[in-house]
Amino acid sequence: MHIDIITCVPQLLESPFQHSILKRAQTKGLAKVVVHDLRSYATDKHHKVDDYAFGGEAGMVMMIEPIANCINQLKNERVYDEVIYLTPDGESYNQKIANQLSLKTNLLLLCGHYKGVDERVREHFITREISVGDYVLSGGELAAAVLADSIIRLLPGVLSDETSALTDSFQDNLLAPPVYTRPANYNGWQVPDILLSGDHDAITDWRFEQSLARTRARRPDLLK
Repeated sequence: MHIDIITCVPQLLESPFQHSILKRAQTKGLAKVVVHDLRSYATDKHHKVDDYAFGGEAGMVMMIEPIANCINQLKNERVYDEVIYLTPDGESYNQKIANQLSLKTNLLLLCGHYKGVDERVREHFITREISVGDYVLSGGELAAAVLADSIIRLLPGVLSDETSALTDSFQDNLLAPPVYTRPANYNGWQVPDILLSGDHDAITDWRFEQSLARTRARRPDLLK
């Protein structure tokens, strides 16, 4: 999988892709993430990427020209399955969407900033708009990192145990069950006996029951 990310603050994305699972995925050649500095595509000597909004609204708006220059150049290099704009008013991101996007080959992510992007960018370049929550961030960079992380970890070979992702929360619309590790007894706090029984069918049933109970208590909306 290839993911290109367009941002006017590339420094915010230096760390997330240089450690842990995301770094291993790239080292293995299973994924490639390339961050593009939008200012490199500005046409003026000051590399300006924002300007005042027409109509006098407070705040700056990301200009269409640098974004169009960048997207058009990248499109000359590969065909994108989706061109995604990270924005608070996009569709709410969830595990189902992550699963869908993990099946794609090439993704292009545009990080919003300031008051957002010129609406013509959304009308003519963007194929999908995604929000990571009902709140506002300073920019789309952290949202892009969240999106990339949730997608890449689903790619075959990225996790050491490929079945691990299948038992995560929100797969099958259930929260994950409680998990335990050694020691089996800590300060008198005991791991449930069923997990030490070796009866795999019974353990599977217990985990499902725990997932269902936890979902019913914490996220009943998922059961609808």
